[in-house]
Amino acid sequence: MKKTVQDIDVKAKRVIVRCDFNVPLDGDKITDDNRITAALPTINYLIDHGAKVILMSHLGRPKGEAKPEFSLAPVAKRLSELLGQEVVFKSCPKVVCDEVKALAEGLKEGQVMLLENVRYVKGETDNDLDFAKELASLADIFVNDAFGTAHRAHSSTAGIAEFLPCVSGFLIEKEVKFLGDAVENPKRPFVAILGGAKVADKITVIENLLKKVDVLLIGGGMSYTFLKAKGLEVGTSIVDEESLTLASNLLEKAEKSGVKMLIPVDSACATEFKEDADYEYCDSENMPADRMGLDIGPKTVELYKAEIAKANTVVWNGPMGVFEMDAFAKGTKEVAMALAESDCISVIGGGDSAAAASKFGLADKMTHISTGGGASLEFLEGKVLPGVAVIEDK
Repeated sequence: MKKTVQDIDVKAKRVIVRCDFNVPLDGDKITDDNRITAALPTINYLIDHGAKVILMSHLGRPKGEAKPEFSLAPVAKRLSELLGQEVVFKSCPKVVCDEVKALAEGLKEGQVMLLENVRYVKGETDNDLDFAKELASLADIFVNDAFGTAHRAHSSTAGIAEFLPCVSGFLIEKEVKFLGDAVENPKRPFVAILGGAKVADKITVIENLLKKVDVLLIGGGMSYTFLKAKGLEVGTSIVDEESLTLASNLLEKAEKSGVKMLIPVDSACATEFKEDADYEYCDSENMPADRMGLDIGPKTVELYKAEIAKANTVVWNGPMGVFEMDAFAKGTKEVAMALAESDCISVIGGGDSAAAASKFGLADKMTHISTGGGASLEFLEGKVLPGVAVIEDK
């Protein structure tokens, strides 16, 4: 168990919190503030307990340069509105300068300030300890609450913990609990649903999950690599040619370890990759050579729904088809609806799966939706996340 903000005394202490405020912007207008609102429980807890709160985050990829379009000024404005108090903000190209130090020094209990984009400093992504020490000089305690960057060993996620005691915020605590329990201590039957385009991106996830799950459901573009590995015609579907042998080995491993690994028995097959393309449902045994699979078909949907209905724990990472195009979103939507209607513990691994759940208005019906696509994927691979590893144990 990792220490959280509730395990330490924060009153009158300067507490620096790594958040994930990497929000989408249209000019200086935030188009989706979910990542900001996700951080509010930790921020409000610190305010209520008399901490002097210093927030930090990255935004986009300014690549070590102070670029105005990547400034966190819009985030400071939105945070001020959400917290009902002015969030102190000083745009400093070096992130930490004398003026910023003076502002941090002058904070009163319950006050909040936000630093400029930590990626304005080149050393941030190199986990430069000099920069980490500069950040640490502002505070007495470090709270990591940015699960979305917990898989990165950066100055503001890992390096800073060399100089300050480190605990987690409520967001990371929740992520580690749900993802950890789902993978290490699941209520069975345990079903994993994996989609997305490339087998190569999910090989280590599949290998790790084969040791843990009862059923593995494969969808998305990578399913055609598995179908081709079984010697079936996949037409012009996307195929990860370099992973054919690996796909074949994974199917064999699943069989040997007694895991039920299902791949699509039919697909929505189109003549070309576009929204209004002509398509028909084809059985996997009879896919025409001039068509491409862009979604799982209705027979596969029913097969997968039957497995979800029997499950007590489901982890889902990756869509079943090209869900961005409405014509090929049916498979992903049906899977999402089956999860929403189930009594199982449903853990959605961020990224496209989270976007799909939101698109179909089903996000609030899931037990937990991860805020970190890449981080949740590495967690499912069984990797140690640097931003979690630095948090002190209870």
